[in-house]
Amino acid sequence: MSVLPRQVALDWIERWDRQQEGYLPDREERFAALIDAVEAGAGRPDPLVLDLGCGPGSLAARLLDRLPEATVVAIDADPLLLELGRASNEGRRGLRFEDLDLGAAGWASALRLDRPVDAAVSTTALHWLPEAGLRTMLSELCRVLRPGGLFLNGDHLDVADVTPGLAKLEHAIHDRATRRRFAGGMPEDWRQWWDAVDADPGLAVLREERERRRETAAHHGSESGDLSTHVRVLREAGFAEIGTLWQNGHNRLLCAIRP
Repeated sequence: MSVLPRQVALDWIERWDRQQEGYLPDREERFAALIDAVEAGAGRPDPLVLDLGCGPGSLAARLLDRLPEATVVAIDADPLLLELGRASNEGRRGLRFEDLDLGAAGWASALRLDRPVDAAVSTTALHWLPEAGLRTMLSELCRVLRPGGLFLNGDHLDVADVTPGLAKLEHAIHDRATRRRFAGGMPEDWRQWWDAVDADPGLAVLREERERRRETAAHHGSESGDLSTHVRVLREAGFAEIGTLWQNGHNRLLCAIRP
């Protein structure tokens, strides 16, 4: 049972989507490309999909809009974002939210899935994991992802450690696209969105739980924002084919196929 009224959650998610577009002027295009890949590569009209680091469920909802027979298990460890997702999607068939730490061993078995996963997807989330956390997450994922299953990760992934000249051009393309898209002024940003959450007394309990978890979380290592890191860890996990399906600047959709 959700603790927030559905309309309250929908209003906050609308604001979330707008502030995310400030960092991703082509966010909907990337969503569409990712869902195209799931539709083309899952091999069935009712795929089982894991949404890794789902936040308030923006991708999960779009997946089910396109693939209504799918089952989507949306996973995150942020209690406030999870509650926004649950409240806004209450009663929606084929969608469930799970409160789990993707960087900790055992999260995949905790899902108690009744069949292998056809695709695992993520958008603008996994760069927060340090390399060790990525390695744990992918090791767990390989236990439940079927042979031929897809891993699709849409994120800003940098190539400056390998090709610094290309990295500068990728950032320039992205920055120019952002300025064109928001020539009339930028939307609310990430920090402003969270400041507004902090000021809303109706979210106080969820906000306090979120802060409690942040204070006790053990994070070891820096964020994983380099494309080379993600490719290396995917290869170590045993994924065979790894490549970029869609790209605009350093914003890319990375795909890997489990053999």
